[in-house]
Amino acid sequence: MRKTAKLPASLAATLFSVALFSGHAKAADLTLTVRGSDGKPVPDAVVTVYPGGQPTKGPIKFDWPYRVAQQNIQFTPFVLIAPAGAEVSFPNLDKVRHHVYSFSAGNKFELKLYGREENRTVRMPAVGVAAIGCNIHDQMVGFIKVVDTQYAAKSDASGKAVIRGAPDGAVVVKVWHPYLRAPKNEKTLPLAALKGAVAQDVAIDLRAPAMTH
Repeated sequence: MRKTAKLPASLAATLFSVALFSGHAKAADLTLTVRGSDGKPVPDAVVTVYPGGQPTKGPIKFDWPYRVAQQNIQFTPFVLIAPAGAEVSFPNLDKVRHHVYSFSAGNKFELKLYGREENRTVRMPAVGVAAIGCNIHDQMVGFIKVVDTQYAAKSDASGKAVIRGAPDGAVVVKVWHPYLRAPKNEKTLPLAALKGAVAQDVAIDLRAPAMTH
């Protein structure tokens, strides 16, 4: 009787793992801590993940409101992430009137003077950025980052942005901030793949804003 050749234990374990997980897409979590060149945390940086370097398919829905309020003579939030095609509301919560606009290519709009507790809505059709201002109050500055991936997050006061449930595998990861010194204010990270839980620090060089917010 011929004996069946036995596989080395390490190879057998590897093949078992492949058989066990093949056909099951595994999810990865990315925690990115964004710091300036001075080492201080940077809030309001937008992190986007593109599996395989491509936009995600199907409708994109985030769990925060697509809303930029005018409150205390400033835009709140300073940076909003919204999917391409989303309707963004602009409620006026101030006692004074505002005239909100954007001259950004693909997302130009103008909301002429409207008062307290009034609301206006604008569709954001183009992937990119809508820089927003107020014709009445020059100090009011805000930004809407319009994205085409469902894997996007904004850094908090500690500089941390967390993206959960991205598929394992090759990815392109980008960091955007309105004052980042780079083409289109965006930096692509040297992070080639995700697997499991990944935590990484990234340093970005910021220019001084033209106006405070």
